[in-house]
Amino acid sequence: MVKKILVTGATGLIGKSIVDKLIKRGDEIVVLTRLPVTAKKILPSVKRFIGFDYNKKITDDLSSAINESDAIIHLAGENIMAKRWTKEHKKIVLESRVKSTSKLVEAIMKEKKKPKTFISASAVGYYGSRFDEVDERSAKGSGFLSDVTDVWEKSTLQLDELGIRRVNIRIGIVFANDGGALPKLVTPFKFFIGGSLGSGKQWVPWIHINDLTDIFLYTLDNENINGAVNAVAPNPVTMNELSNTIGKILHRPSILKIPSFILKIILGESASSILDGAKVVPDKLKSAGYEFQFKYLKDALTDLLR
Repeated sequence: MVKKILVTGATGLIGKSIVDKLIKRGDEIVVLTRLPVTAKKILPSVKRFIGFDYNKKITDDLSSAINESDAIIHLAGENIMAKRWTKEHKKIVLESRVKSTSKLVEAIMKEKKKPKTFISASAVGYYGSRFDEVDERSAKGSGFLSDVTDVWEKSTLQLDELGIRRVNIRIGIVFANDGGALPKLVTPFKFFIGGSLGSGKQWVPWIHINDLTDIFLYTLDNENINGAVNAVAPNPVTMNELSNTIGKILHRPSILKIPSFILKIILGESASSILDGAKVVPDKLKSAGYEFQFKYLKDALTDLLR
Protein backbone atom coordinates (compact mmCIF):
# COMPACT_ATOMS: atom_id res chain seq x y z
CA MET A 1 0.00 0.00 0.00
CA VAL A 2 1.35 3.40 -1.04
CA LYS A 3 1.97 5.79 1.85
CA LYS A 4 1.95 9.58 1.70
CA ILE A 5 4.86 10.77 3.81
CA LEU A 6 6.13 14.20 4.85
CA VAL A 7 9.88 14.38 5.40
CA THR A 8 11.94 17.14 7.02
CA GLY A 9 15.74 17.21 6.89
CA ALA A 10 15.51 15.33 3.60
CA THR A 11 18.65 16.88 2.09
CA GLY A 12 20.98 15.52 4.78
CA LEU A 13 22.97 12.29 4.72
CA ILE A 14 20.23 10.23 6.34
CA GLY A 15 17.32 12.05 4.73
CA LYS A 16 18.55 11.55 1.16
CA SER A 17 18.93 7.81 1.70
CA ILE A 18 15.49 7.47 3.32
CA VAL A 19 13.75 9.47 0.60
CA ASP A 20 15.47 7.42 -2.11
CA LYS A 21 14.29 4.14 -0.59
CA LEU A 22 10.74 5.42 -0.04
CA ILE A 23 10.44 6.57 -3.64
CA LYS A 24 11.88 3.32 -5.00
CA ARG A 25 9.23 1.33 -3.18
CA GLY A 26 6.46 3.60 -4.52
CA ASP A 27 5.57 5.91 -1.63
CA GLU A 28 4.51 9.53 -2.27
CA ILE A 29 6.94 11.99 -0.70
CA VAL A 30 6.48 15.63 0.25
CA VAL A 31 9.59 17.42 1.50
CA LEU A 32 9.31 20.20 4.07
CA THR A 33 12.33 22.46 3.79
CA ARG A 34 13.57 25.97 4.47
CA LEU A 35 15.16 26.08 1.01
CA PRO A 36 12.83 24.53 -1.61
CA VAL A 37 14.92 25.64 -4.60
CA THR A 38 18.09 24.08 -3.19
CA ALA A 39 16.26 20.95 -2.09
CA LYS A 40 14.87 20.42 -5.61
CA LYS A 41 18.42 20.26 -6.97
CA ILE A 42 19.51 17.77 -4.32
CA LEU A 43 16.37 15.61 -4.60
CA PRO A 44 15.33 15.72 -8.28
CA SER A 45 13.11 12.64 -7.93
CA VAL A 46 10.83 14.35 -5.39
CA LYS A 47 7.85 16.09 -6.99
CA ARG A 48 6.54 18.28 -4.18
CA PHE A 49 8.36 20.67 -1.86
CA ILE A 50 6.84 22.94 0.77
CA GLY A 51 8.59 25.80 2.52
CA PHE A 52 8.89 25.12 6.25
CA ASP A 53 10.33 27.62 8.73
CA TYR A 54 9.75 26.89 12.40
CA ASN A 55 10.08 30.60 13.20
CA LYS A 56 7.14 31.53 10.96
CA LYS A 57 3.40 30.91 10.90
CA ILE A 58 1.92 27.63 9.74
CA THR A 59 1.07 28.01 6.04
CA ASP A 60 -1.95 26.67 4.18
CA ASP A 61 0.39 24.46 2.13
CA LEU A 62 1.78 22.87 5.28
CA SER A 63 -1.70 22.37 6.73
CA SER A 64 -2.99 20.66 3.60
CA ALA A 65 0.11 18.46 3.36
CA ILE A 66 -0.30 17.30 6.96
CA ASN A 67 -4.00 16.68 6.37
CA GLU A 68 -3.16 14.43 3.42
CA SER A 69 -0.26 12.56 5.01
CA ASP A 70 -0.14 9.08 6.50
CA ALA A 71 3.12 9.68 8.35
CA ILE A 72 5.78 12.28 9.11
CA ILE A 73 9.51 11.54 9.27
CA HIS A 74 11.20 14.41 11.06
CA LEU A 75 14.99 14.66 10.62
CA ALA A 76 15.61 18.41 10.66
CA GLY A 77 18.21 19.87 12.99
CA GLU A 78 21.45 21.87 12.98
CA ASN A 79 24.62 19.79 12.62
CA ILE A 80 25.86 19.39 16.19
CA MET A 81 29.50 19.00 15.15
CA ALA A 82 29.52 21.77 12.55
CA LYS A 83 31.18 24.22 14.96
CA ARG A 84 32.70 24.46 18.41
CA TRP A 85 30.08 24.32 21.12
CA THR A 86 29.88 28.01 21.81
CA LYS A 87 26.90 29.33 23.72
CA GLU A 88 25.39 30.54 20.45
CA HIS A 89 25.92 27.25 18.58
CA LYS A 90 24.44 25.24 21.43
CA LYS A 91 21.39 27.50 21.37
CA ILE A 92 20.96 26.97 17.61
CA VAL A 93 21.37 23.18 17.98
CA LEU A 94 18.68 23.05 20.65
CA GLU A 95 16.22 25.44 18.99
CA SER A 96 16.54 23.85 15.55
CA ARG A 97 15.37 20.55 17.03
CA VAL A 98 12.85 21.58 19.64
CA LYS A 99 11.22 24.50 17.81
CA SER A 100 10.87 22.65 14.51
CA THR A 101 9.36 19.64 16.29
CA SER A 102 7.00 21.82 18.33
CA LYS A 103 5.89 23.64 15.18
CA LEU A 104 5.04 20.36 13.46
CA VAL A 105 3.16 19.11 16.52
CA GLU A 106 1.26 22.41 16.66
CA ALA A 107 0.33 22.08 13.00
CA ILE A 108 -0.84 18.48 13.49
CA MET A 109 -3.04 19.46 16.42
CA LYS A 110 -4.91 21.96 14.25
CA GLU A 111 -5.86 19.42 11.60
CA LYS A 112 -9.00 17.28 11.72
CA LYS A 113 -7.31 14.49 9.79
CA LYS A 114 -4.00 13.61 11.39
CA PRO A 115 -1.13 11.34 10.33
CA LYS A 116 -1.09 7.93 11.98
CA THR A 117 2.65 7.94 12.64
CA PHE A 118 5.29 10.49 13.62
CA ILE A 119 8.91 9.31 13.48
CA SER A 120 11.48 11.74 14.83
CA ALA A 121 15.24 11.50 14.80
CA SER A 122 16.95 11.50 18.19
CA ALA A 123 20.38 10.34 19.36
CA VAL A 124 22.13 7.86 21.64
CA GLY A 125 23.67 10.93 23.24
CA TYR A 126 20.59 10.66 25.46
CA TYR A 127 22.46 8.11 27.60
CA GLY A 128 25.56 10.24 28.17
CA SER A 129 28.87 8.55 29.00
CA ARG A 130 28.32 4.99 30.26
CA PHE A 131 30.41 1.84 30.49
CA ASP A 132 27.51 -0.38 31.49
CA GLU A 133 25.17 -1.77 28.84
CA VAL A 134 22.12 0.42 28.16
CA ASP A 135 18.88 -0.19 26.29
CA GLU A 136 15.71 1.82 25.68
CA ARG A 137 14.64 1.40 29.32
CA SER A 138 17.84 2.98 30.67
CA ALA A 139 17.76 6.37 32.36
CA LYS A 140 18.89 9.64 30.83
CA GLY A 141 22.57 10.49 31.20
CA SER A 142 24.17 13.88 31.78
CA GLY A 143 25.77 16.53 29.59
CA PHE A 144 24.75 18.77 26.70
CA LEU A 145 23.88 16.00 24.22
CA SER A 146 21.83 14.18 26.82
CA ASP A 147 19.92 17.33 27.72
CA VAL A 148 19.26 18.22 24.07
CA THR A 149 17.91 14.79 23.15
CA ASP A 150 15.75 14.68 26.28
CA VAL A 151 14.05 18.00 25.51
CA TRP A 152 13.85 17.06 21.83
CA GLU A 153 11.98 13.84 22.57
CA LYS A 154 9.71 15.48 25.13
CA SER A 155 8.55 17.96 22.47
CA THR A 156 6.81 15.02 20.74
CA LEU A 157 4.92 13.70 23.78
CA GLN A 158 1.70 15.60 23.00
CA LEU A 159 1.23 13.29 20.04
CA ASP A 160 0.39 10.46 22.44
CA GLU A 161 -2.70 12.35 23.55
CA LEU A 162 -3.82 12.60 19.93
CA GLY A 163 -3.56 8.84 19.38
CA ILE A 164 -0.65 9.22 16.98
CA ARG A 165 2.03 6.53 17.07
CA ARG A 166 5.24 8.25 18.10
CA VAL A 167 8.73 6.80 17.46
CA ASN A 168 11.97 8.49 18.56
CA ILE A 169 14.92 6.94 16.72
CA ARG A 170 18.02 7.26 18.88
CA ILE A 171 20.71 7.23 16.22
CA GLY A 172 24.23 5.98 16.89
CA ILE A 173 27.41 7.05 15.07
CA VAL A 174 26.54 6.68 11.40
CA PHE A 175 29.08 5.06 9.09
CA ALA A 176 28.77 6.05 5.43
CA ASN A 177 31.14 6.98 2.62
CA ASP A 178 29.64 10.35 1.71
CA GLY A 179 29.24 11.92 5.13
CA GLY A 180 29.02 11.29 8.84
CA ALA A 181 31.96 10.29 11.03
CA LEU A 182 33.72 7.67 8.90
CA PRO A 183 35.52 9.87 6.31
CA LYS A 184 37.03 11.94 9.14
CA LEU A 185 38.15 8.84 11.00
CA VAL A 186 39.67 7.27 7.89
CA THR A 187 41.66 10.27 6.59
CA PRO A 188 44.57 10.01 9.09
CA PHE A 189 45.02 6.33 8.19
CA LYS A 190 45.48 7.20 4.54
CA PHE A 191 48.48 9.31 5.57
CA PHE A 192 49.83 6.56 7.87
CA ILE A 193 49.04 8.57 11.01
CA GLY A 194 45.96 6.68 12.14
CA GLY A 195 45.21 5.61 15.65
CA SER A 196 42.82 5.82 18.57
CA LEU A 197 41.25 8.94 20.05
CA GLY A 198 41.29 9.60 23.75
CA SER A 199 41.65 6.61 26.07
CA GLY A 200 40.45 4.22 23.39
CA LYS A 201 38.31 2.46 25.98
CA GLN A 202 35.17 4.50 25.31
CA TRP A 203 32.31 2.70 23.61
CA VAL A 204 31.32 3.52 20.02
CA PRO A 205 27.64 2.71 19.33
CA TRP A 206 27.83 2.55 15.53
CA ILE A 207 25.37 1.89 12.69
CA HIS A 208 25.82 1.34 8.93
CA ILE A 209 23.86 3.86 6.85
CA ASN A 210 21.97 1.06 5.05
CA ASP A 211 20.74 -0.41 8.32
CA LEU A 212 19.83 3.01 9.67
CA THR A 213 17.63 3.92 6.72
CA ASP A 214 16.09 0.46 6.73
CA ILE A 215 15.27 0.92 10.42
CA PHE A 216 13.33 4.10 9.65
CA LEU A 217 11.29 2.21 7.05
CA TYR A 218 10.87 -0.77 9.36
CA THR A 219 9.48 1.38 12.17
CA LEU A 220 7.29 3.22 9.66
CA ASP A 221 5.68 -0.05 8.58
CA ASN A 222 5.59 -1.85 11.93
CA GLU A 223 2.69 -0.41 13.93
CA ASN A 224 3.72 -2.32 17.06
CA ILE A 225 6.87 -0.21 17.51
CA ASN A 226 6.58 3.03 19.45
CA GLY A 227 8.56 5.27 21.78
CA ALA A 228 12.35 5.28 21.95
CA VAL A 229 14.22 2.98 19.55
CA ASN A 230 18.02 2.53 19.63
CA ALA A 231 19.29 2.58 16.04
CA VAL A 232 22.67 0.97 16.64
CA ALA A 233 24.30 -2.27 15.51
CA PRO A 234 23.91 -5.15 18.00
CA ASN A 235 27.68 -5.35 18.57
CA PRO A 236 29.13 -2.07 19.88
CA VAL A 237 32.91 -1.69 19.92
CA THR A 238 35.48 0.40 21.78
CA MET A 239 37.41 3.19 20.09
CA ASN A 240 40.52 0.97 20.14
CA GLU A 241 38.65 -1.81 18.32
CA LEU A 242 37.32 0.68 15.77
CA SER A 243 40.77 2.12 15.05
CA ASN A 244 42.40 -1.28 14.76
CA THR A 245 39.68 -2.51 12.39
CA ILE A 246 40.03 0.53 10.13
CA GLY A 247 43.81 -0.01 10.05
CA LYS A 248 43.50 -3.70 9.12
CA ILE A 249 41.00 -3.07 6.33
CA LEU A 250 43.08 -0.23 4.85
CA HIS A 251 46.37 -2.06 5.49
CA ARG A 252 47.63 0.88 7.52
CA PRO A 253 49.16 1.03 11.01
CA SER A 254 46.99 2.05 13.94
CA ILE A 255 49.60 3.01 16.49
CA LEU A 256 49.27 6.74 17.12
CA LYS A 257 46.99 8.06 19.84
CA ILE A 258 45.57 11.53 20.29
CA PRO A 259 45.31 12.18 24.04
CA SER A 260 42.06 13.47 25.50
CA PHE A 261 43.55 16.82 26.51
CA ILE A 262 44.64 17.54 22.92
CA LEU A 263 41.12 16.91 21.63
CA LYS A 264 39.72 19.18 24.33
CA ILE A 265 42.09 21.96 23.29
CA ILE A 266 41.14 21.56 19.61
CA LEU A 267 37.41 20.95 19.93
CA GLY A 268 36.51 22.42 23.29
CA GLU A 269 33.40 21.01 24.98
CA SER A 270 32.38 19.17 21.79
CA ALA A 271 35.31 16.78 22.36
CA SER A 272 32.98 14.99 24.76
CA SER A 273 31.09 13.58 21.76
CA ILE A 274 34.27 11.66 20.87
CA LEU A 275 35.73 10.99 24.29
CA ASP A 276 32.49 9.80 25.87
CA GLY A 277 30.35 6.90 24.75
CA ALA A 278 27.88 4.31 25.89
CA LYS A 279 27.47 0.59 25.29
CA VAL A 280 24.08 0.96 23.64
CA VAL A 281 22.16 -2.11 22.43
CA PRO A 282 19.07 -2.25 20.14
CA ASP A 283 16.77 -4.34 22.33
CA LYS A 284 13.53 -3.00 20.91
CA LEU A 285 14.53 -3.69 17.29
CA LYS A 286 15.70 -7.21 18.12
CA SER A 287 12.45 -7.93 19.96
CA ALA A 288 10.48 -6.63 16.97
CA GLY A 289 12.33 -9.02 14.64
CA TYR A 290 14.46 -6.56 12.68
CA GLU A 291 17.30 -8.35 10.86
CA PHE A 292 20.49 -6.29 10.68
CA GLN A 293 22.33 -6.32 7.38
CA PHE A 294 25.56 -5.37 9.17
CA LYS A 295 25.83 -6.82 12.67
CA TYR A 296 29.61 -6.69 12.93
CA LEU A 297 31.98 -3.75 12.50
CA LYS A 298 34.40 -5.60 10.22
CA ASP A 299 31.64 -6.43 7.72
CA ALA A 300 30.28 -2.87 7.78
CA LEU A 301 33.65 -1.21 7.24
CA THR A 302 34.68 -3.73 4.58
CA ASP A 303 31.52 -2.85 2.68
CA LEU A 304 32.21 0.87 2.92
CA LEU A 305 36.01 1.04 2.59
CA ARG A 306 36.64 -1.44 -0.22
